[in-house]
Amino acid sequence: MMKAEGDINLTETRKEWIAGLQTETVEQLDNDASLFIHQAMSTPCMEVLAACEGPYIITASGRKILDFHGNNVHQVGYRNKHVIDAVVNTLQKLPFSPRRYTNGESIQLAQKLCTMVPGLNRVLFAPGGSEANSIALKLSRIVTGKHKVVSMWGSFHGGGLDTISVGGEASFRKNTGPLMSGVEHVPQPVGYRSLWENDPDQDVYVAYIRHVFENEGDVGAFIAETIRNTDVQIPVTGFWQKVRVLCDEFNVTLILDEIPIALGRTGKFFAFEHYGIVPDMVTIGKGLGGGVFPMAAVLTNEKYNAVAEHSVGHFTHEKSPVGSAAALAVLEVIEQNDLLTRAQTLGKIMQTRLLEMQERFEMIGDVRGIGLLWGVDLVTDRTTKERAVLEAEQVMYRCLEKGLSFKVSQGNVITLSPALIISEAELHRALDMLNDAFQDFIH
Repeated sequence: MMKAEGDINLTETRKEWIAGLQTETVEQLDNDASLFIHQAMSTPCMEVLAACEGPYIITASGRKILDFHGNNVHQVGYRNKHVIDAVVNTLQKLPFSPRRYTNGESIQLAQKLCTMVPGLNRVLFAPGGSEANSIALKLSRIVTGKHKVVSMWGSFHGGGLDTISVGGEASFRKNTGPLMSGVEHVPQPVGYRSLWENDPDQDVYVAYIRHVFENEGDVGAFIAETIRNTDVQIPVTGFWQKVRVLCDEFNVTLILDEIPIALGRTGKFFAFEHYGIVPDMVTIGKGLGGGVFPMAAVLTNEKYNAVAEHSVGHFTHEKSPVGSAAALAVLEVIEQNDLLTRAQTLGKIMQTRLLEMQERFEMIGDVRGIGLLWGVDLVTDRTTKERAVLEAEQVMYRCLEKGLSFKVSQGNVITLSPALIISEAELHRALDMLNDAFQDFIH
């Protein structure tokens, strides 16, 4: 398979893009490439940023770009004043809290998170999502006494050796073995346009998981993304309800990774709320720090508060006053501005506009989404569903020229994740740019 934009960032289109930038920008990109270790998906960088604000990123050359990627940290927008003020106020009085001490900001954040979902009343903080998932895996091992983990192919749960072991993305796993033992992968259920569509194959996926639970033995945890963020795969409601029952039957910890999609992205604070279930653990992060401070958390129940003789986290910045202040401010912004309802309302606009584009442009094979998370599959042929890798890359760069940034996943899926505070006018402007890029492509 050809290497796509996002895999290695060394395609001819990327080289052409960089060649067209201002001389000063190219010089900075060259300096960046000469200093940082090169790695897939990150090198070379696309451009140099000088500022960010609301739903926008602003380049060193002054271009203002609507950011529909944002590494999923921008739910409340970049440089949100309420978040910045909270961080500055805390920096001026308590920038760090040493281990063995606690602080008011961390306690307040814990109290807030532990009252959001009945039953999820215990929490640990971590510097990032990978560490939060690591905590969850360790908690499960200790409490269940079983070390094996079931996860999904293609999933992403972080960049640590344990989390790439349970993750299923090849670029993170290759040439890093031996990986953590006791991990079994199952297929990701096919994503549908609606949670409530009937999926005739859901029982096949559930039966596969049951088979692994029954025959593998010692399975202690099942970790998965409730809704896959990268290429927007949305299982129907029955899938997670049946998996919840399976995990109870086999005493398997159900860990749902919502690091990129919680905090209102799907129109609910947690994506699992759409499914009428409660996991044993949920991990959150990215947007929790408001795009200012790295902050993540694992939420669980009283059953897993049984590791007093173990150190499952114990991070230097575990109870960061600054990170906790940022997170509290994020939660306040979401609540005070009713961003959950806003995500639902703007999501309907995105759905309508994207389906209209699918009617017009043959290269759009599928549209999937919920709230303000949408994936657009590009194909060379709707019958064969052959992935339009080159075309997706070209559409992305045409949108960048027009002022819209997004991620291309799996080589051909345009993934659209705007800030939840984006205005309706800005949303329409972004979708106009995407529509025009498709229109340009067929002329």
